[in-house]
Amino acid sequence: MASKTEDGDMMSPCPETYLTPPPQPNVKKHGQLTDEQLKLFYDEGFVVVRDFFTPEELQPVRDAIAYLMDDLADRMFQAGLIKDKHENANLFERLILLEKEYPGISVILHKTPKLPQGFRNLWAHDRLLNVMEQLVGPEIAGHPNWNLRPKTPQNQQMDVPWHQDNAYFAPELLGTFVGTAWIPFLDVNAGNGCMQMVKYGHRKGVTAKHVCCMGGTWYVEMAEGELKNTLGCDPDKDVVTCEINYGSVIFFNNATPHRSLPNISREVRWSLDLRWMDPAKPVGIWGLKDCLPMRSAKNPGLKIDWETFEAVDRNKQQQRSMENEAGAENDFDTTIQGPWMKRWEIVNHNKHTEAFYSAK
Repeated sequence: MASKTEDGDMMSPCPETYLTPPPQPNVKKHGQLTDEQLKLFYDEGFVVVRDFFTPEELQPVRDAIAYLMDDLADRMFQAGLIKDKHENANLFERLILLEKEYPGISVILHKTPKLPQGFRNLWAHDRLLNVMEQLVGPEIAGHPNWNLRPKTPQNQQMDVPWHQDNAYFAPELLGTFVGTAWIPFLDVNAGNGCMQMVKYGHRKGVTAKHVCCMGGTWYVEMAEGELKNTLGCDPDKDVVTCEINYGSVIFFNNATPHRSLPNISREVRWSLDLRWMDPAKPVGIWGLKDCLPMRSAKNPGLKIDWETFEAVDRNKQQQRSMENEAGAENDFDTTIQGPWMKRWEIVNHNKHTEAFYSAK
């Protein structure tokens, strides 16, 4: 029953996509990468910009996360799925308590289609878009594969293995640059699940072989040996553990290998990963949801249509595309499916893959 992609679809090299910056803006804008940072981004595949935001600028996002937890806890309490909403617990403890009451609630929160105002303001923040203008060009759209990451401690569901983002995208998107900003909402380190990036893994412009699905998750994983044998990286020298402070941002591209470490702390490690691309390129998620235009040199008066974008629930559409209508209709479903499961060989079955196959 395993499905896999044709190697020819994935291995077509396109190094120029990840090594060649677009024409740079004529006017220097606030927050843009320095010449040295820009060179590092293209040389190594990522760059860490420390103190990109102040804590005060990110507080509305923390507040928005708290709002999403309130909303979910209220709905689950009303449905009789939890007995205590743990309203007095703080942002970094509450989800741990909720997870004990209803295992999988972190997955439900991860699947949220909602973009509270704090999320919207961050995604369309001028300084972030100024950086993306350097990486994507003057026409910028938000890619619908954005994620809230509620990384609860000792929870394998929240551990993301080695992968390239291209492994989740449709083959038509290969050769298209997608810029990502990974933004944590506390200081992150090797103990609470910080990111690890692999230098130089983007240089060949290929997507390595991945397999599905890691452990008890819906995540694909780069096959053993691919870092060295396919991407030409040295795992002993090229892996960078990105311990960064609250306010810092990691910028990387869709061919850069990366993962998050397990959270063995006593707090939730909250983060957002936000993506952008040129809307003129092949767009969206497998034809299920379109990109969101955010800035346009051709249309300086562009207004972001958040409501239309948010009206399409990406995760429900993904589940329907995998013939799991029951999961799509259940607001408290703790499984995730998507077309990437058809793209790679399934070497490990769990509740996420079984939901797909049982629906067939």
